[in-house]
Amino acid sequence: MSGKVMNIIKNLGPGLLFAGAAIGVSHLVQSTRAGADFGFGLLWALLLVNLLKYPFFQYGPRYATATGESLIDGYKRLGKWVLITYFVLTFLTMFTIQAAVTIVTAGLANNLFGITSNLTLWSIIITAISLGILLMGKYKVLDHFMKIIISILAISSIIALFTAIFKSEHVYSMTQVLPKGATEIAFLIAFLGWMPAPLDVSTWQSLWTLEKNKTSEKGFGTKKALFDFNTGYITTVILGLCFMTLGALVMYYSEDEISSSAIVFAQQLIHLYTSNLGKGAALFIGIAAFTTMFSTTLTTLDASPRAMAKASELVTGRASKKYYLLWILLLSVGTIVILGYFKTSMITFVKIATILSFLTAPFYAIANFMLVKGKYMPEDKRPAFPLQFLSYLGIAFLILFGIWYLMSI
Repeated sequence: MSGKVMNIIKNLGPGLLFAGAAIGVSHLVQSTRAGADFGFGLLWALLLVNLLKYPFFQYGPRYATATGESLIDGYKRLGKWVLITYFVLTFLTMFTIQAAVTIVTAGLANNLFGITSNLTLWSIIITAISLGILLMGKYKVLDHFMKIIISILAISSIIALFTAIFKSEHVYSMTQVLPKGATEIAFLIAFLGWMPAPLDVSTWQSLWTLEKNKTSEKGFGTKKALFDFNTGYITTVILGLCFMTLGALVMYYSEDEISSSAIVFAQQLIHLYTSNLGKGAALFIGIAAFTTMFSTTLTTLDASPRAMAKASELVTGRASKKYYLLWILLLSVGTIVILGYFKTSMITFVKIATILSFLTAPFYAIANFMLVKGKYMPEDKRPAFPLQFLSYLGIAFLILFGIWYLMSI
């Protein structure tokens, strides 16, 4: 039995990279804020968005294993304008996304190491280390690193959650609420934007799946890829529930509000755990939280350039290994410039990045759905009717909520 379990763990890869990219700002910041501000009132939003976004993320590994090409290749098949739209949207959002995850990581680094409170300096250090890891080890480093990090965070979060449940003396309402007013609606859209992740992560997932197939000794077919993806996806949903519950149990009845300062937020996040597990757990939890955000920073720093390199090859019609290096250096420098010269609160960075991700989500949803049910997909690999029906619901949800937000501004 143990040999079988070890073999399953060994075969996991892209799904945990997905979890590594997802379990970061959306969970540590947004889910915690949702619990702190609304209690369990936004539980409907967390569950619904994870359900309705599921097909479009799943189509990444499904399409890659069935066709041997990435979703980005598929976008070109749909028409060059689709590929160029993808290229432009990714370019416009990747710097803000990277800045958002890096500043949260910098706040946690300051809390853990305390060497300097200069977040720009911490951002430079974190970006430089991530860049070094990726340029030296690339995919294999990510693959192995993620299994350790996700395990640490999952175990510590679940222990903290059950401790908080047993310690809590409050009676909590499960009444669901629909946010009202521009500020609350903006938070809801931001929450939905990165829960469990931005929808363009589906293109990353297709690229990671192809990489895994290259490094897997026994191949990485559709069945394995979907099991791997579902493992990562379920993990992100469970941990999203954990962080929302911790926020509700520890902060909803307190007078504290989630701080817009990355440094103060890091202290609040550690308090979520230490108030339940004791002050002795501070170091362990600090390491778990930092490694989680560092993994997100590392993953996004690899994925956006990888996707842009592929898109550059398809747009120009010329393949070159230099594209990845060019984009990863550009993203690294651009992130530091944004954090150094356009100083603002952590919450503002997160809000901008997450709302942009939600408003662009219908494009990825429609494009992914067209690919997996179109002529480029083998008939026996196309999604069954229930998944197709869920896709139509998901597209309608993303479009209608986007319109609702724009009308509320």
